[in-house]
Amino acid sequence: MNRRTFLQTLAAAAATPALAADPFRLRYVLSSAMYGEMPLADILPEATKAGCEAVDIWCKVHGNEREQITEMGDDAFAVLLKKHGTKLGVSTRYPLGPFGLADEMAWVKKLGGKIIVTGSKGPKDPEGDAAKEAVRIFLEQMKPHVAKAEELGITIAIENHVGQAIYHPDSLRYFAEFNRSANLGIAFAPHHLFRWADDIPKLLRDLGAKQIPFMYFQEHSEGMMKKTSKEIEMQQMPGFGGSLDYRLVVRALRDIGYTGFVEIFMHPTPRGIPILPTAAEITAAINKSRAYVGKCLAETA
Repeated sequence: MNRRTFLQTLAAAAATPALAADPFRLRYVLSSAMYGEMPLADILPEATKAGCEAVDIWCKVHGNEREQITEMGDDAFAVLLKKHGTKLGVSTRYPLGPFGLADEMAWVKKLGGKIIVTGSKGPKDPEGDAAKEAVRIFLEQMKPHVAKAEELGITIAIENHVGQAIYHPDSLRYFAEFNRSANLGIAFAPHHLFRWADDIPKLLRDLGAKQIPFMYFQEHSEGMMKKTSKEIEMQQMPGFGGSLDYRLVVRALRDIGYTGFVEIFMHPTPRGIPILPTAAEITAAINKSRAYVGKCLAETA
């Protein structure tokens, strides 16, 4: 090939989109609860190491980072975030409930965060018509709280948690049908849907990207609720031997054009302890999961 032909080839390649490039990306957020009650100064440096663009701050009993922030003050926390090149993305605040978030929404706004994760209120695990009515009532009750979220530019993400009004697939589908606010959505939790694991990809499509601002990458394991071997406990995380087919999950996320946060997560037993002894080991485990999910993404591109 002569020089002229070579330069023409380079020019043609530069003008042609790279077919191998995958435009779909997952936006990871790091859960502080994975590190138990380690100091925030030790947790925040792990966010960028774990490929996360932001942190999710948890409170007792799953961690105590929210309490640490109260003790050190917001300004000191902001300094730590800047020092370690990360930002606040999410505040997980189950103890406040969906009707007690006003102060936390203002706090999240002040620190530059976007999402608060909490649970729902109403009857336990309703199905069918009962789920339809429960979701309708819950959304009516949420109107003043959603109005505040809209005013502040914060999104309230309701987890589909066992034992609550929004849990069963019926309730999720009715939520998608009735919810009209972009500032209220679902914190999608596959580990609470293990009875319907085969339906998870369809549920993601039924909800659509606009209804899911946040999603856990976690599946059910015997080790969620009782002391087991560490190997079994870790099966909650992607790539650690669980049964959830993440190829189908990420294909559904790709199909709906998902742009919300994803969080690699697991529950240790007892709650409030680090999932592994050191911060470095925890981050390595998260990166193992992230590499596995990346492989699944490559297989579905």
